[in-house]
Amino acid sequence: MNPSRTDRTPGDRPTGATSSRPTRVAVLVTALLTACVAFQLNASMLSPALKSIEDSLGASSAEIGLTQTAFFTSAALFSLFLPRLGDVIGRRKVLAGMLALMAVGCVVAALAQSVPMLFVGRVIQGVSGPTVPLCLIMLRVEVTEPKRYGTLLGVITAVNGGIAGVDSLAGGFLADNHGFQAVFWAMAVVAVVATVLVATLTPESKVPAANRMDWPGVGLLVVSVGSLLVALNEAGKLGAANWALVGVLTAVAAVAFALFWRTEDRSGHPLVATHHLRRRATWATLLTTVLTMTGVFAVMNGLIPSFAQDAEAGLGMTAEQSAWWTLTPYALAGLAMGPIAGRLAATFGYGRVLRIGLVGAAASVVLMILTLPSHSRVMLLVASLLVGITYAGVANIVLNGLGIVLSPEDNPGFLPGLNAGAFNLGAGLSFALLYAVKTATAPSDASSSTGYTSGMIAGVVILAAALATSFLIPKPVTAEAHD
Repeated sequence: MNPSRTDRTPGDRPTGATSSRPTRVAVLVTALLTACVAFQLNASMLSPALKSIEDSLGASSAEIGLTQTAFFTSAALFSLFLPRLGDVIGRRKVLAGMLALMAVGCVVAALAQSVPMLFVGRVIQGVSGPTVPLCLIMLRVEVTEPKRYGTLLGVITAVNGGIAGVDSLAGGFLADNHGFQAVFWAMAVVAVVATVLVATLTPESKVPAANRMDWPGVGLLVVSVGSLLVALNEAGKLGAANWALVGVLTAVAAVAFALFWRTEDRSGHPLVATHHLRRRATWATLLTTVLTMTGVFAVMNGLIPSFAQDAEAGLGMTAEQSAWWTLTPYALAGLAMGPIAGRLAATFGYGRVLRIGLVGAAASVVLMILTLPSHSRVMLLVASLLVGITYAGVANIVLNGLGIVLSPEDNPGFLPGLNAGAFNLGAGLSFALLYAVKTATAPSDASSSTGYTSGMIAGVVILAAALATSFLIPKPVTAEAHD
C-alpha cells in the first residue's frame, strides 16, 4: 500500500487526474472548509440585513421572511438527492456545480429590485444545501483512520453552527454601511473562491456500481418532504395559519411517500433501497436528529433572543446586544468544541459522546429556564455558552458524523442526504411546536416569562425523547478506534 495515501471507504474509488497523486489532506480540508464557510454565509450572514432588505424593496416582514423560508426549503430538498448524484457522476463535480450555482444565486439576489427576484435568487442559492454532507463524504474517502477523521469532521462541521458569530456581525456591518446588496456580493465572492478551490484541489470519487439515478423516486421524495416542510411552515403561523392547507399538504406528503416506497421497491436502481430504510442505522439516526433539532433549535434561535429583546417580560436588549449575549457566545463555543467532539466520538464511541451532548444540552436549557425569572444577563450568557458546547459543539457534530459513518457502502450518499433533510425538518417542527406551546401558555400579564419557560420545558421533554432514541442507533464499529 502507498504509505502516502490513506485507506478508502469500501465501494468508493477515485477518478480523474487528481487521484493519481497523493492527496494532501491539509489542502483538501482547506478546500472543503471554504465550501462549508460559503454555504454557512448563505444561511446566516443575511439575518442582520433583513430589515435593510424590507426598506430597500418596500416589502413587508412576512414577504422577506418567505424568501428566507424559500432558501431553507430549497436547501432541504436538494439535500435529498444531490449526495446520491455525487455517488453516480462524481462528488467533486457535483459539489463544484452546487457552489457555482450558489454564486449565481448570490448575484441574482444582489441585483434584485423586487421580492420575486430575491425569492428566485434565494431558491438558486438553496442548491448548495448538501454542501456539508458532501464535504464529509469526500473527506471520508481520503481519511479513514478513525481519530483523524473524527477530528477533521469536527473542524468542518463546526462551521455549520455559525462562523464564530463573525458571519452575523459582518452581515450587519455591510448592510448598515453599504446596503443589503453588499452582503450578497460578499457571499458571491466567497462562493466563487470555494468553487475554484474545490474544482482544483480536491480528488474525484464515486461509487463504481452506481451508474443511474432514480429520478422518479427523486421526484416523489421531493414532493413528499417539500409538502411536509411547507405544511410545517404554515402551521408555525398558529392563529393566522390556514389549517385546511396544512391538512391537504400533510395528506399529499403521506401519499407521495407511499408512492415513493412502492417505486423504490420496484426500481432496479433505487434512490434509497427500502431495506436500507428499514435499518435501525437509518431510522434511529433520522429520528434522533429530528427530535434533537425540534428540542433545541427554536430555543436558541427564537425563544432566547426574543426573551432577551422583550422589554416587558425579558431583558429589553437591542437586537445587536441580544446577539452578543446569546448567539455569538453560542456559536463561538460550538466552533471551539467541534474538533474535540469529533475526536472524542472516534475514541470513546459516537453513541456515548452523542448522549453526553444531549444530556448536557437538556441540562443547559433547564439552567436557562431557572435563569429567566432572575433576569440575569450573566447567567443567560453562561447558559448560551453551555448550549453551544453541548449541542452545537457535540450533539450536532456527532449527528452529522453518524450520517456519514452509518451510511451503507453501496449507497454512501443516501443517509447523509436524508439526515440533512432531517435537520431541516426538525428546525421547522421546533418553531411550530415550541412557539405553539409558548402562545398557548402565555399569560395575560405581559411582564410574565411563563410563555417562554413553557416553550423551553417542551424543548427539554423533546430532548429527553431524543436521548431515548439515541440508544437505538447502532455502533459504527469501523469509524471508532479500537485498541
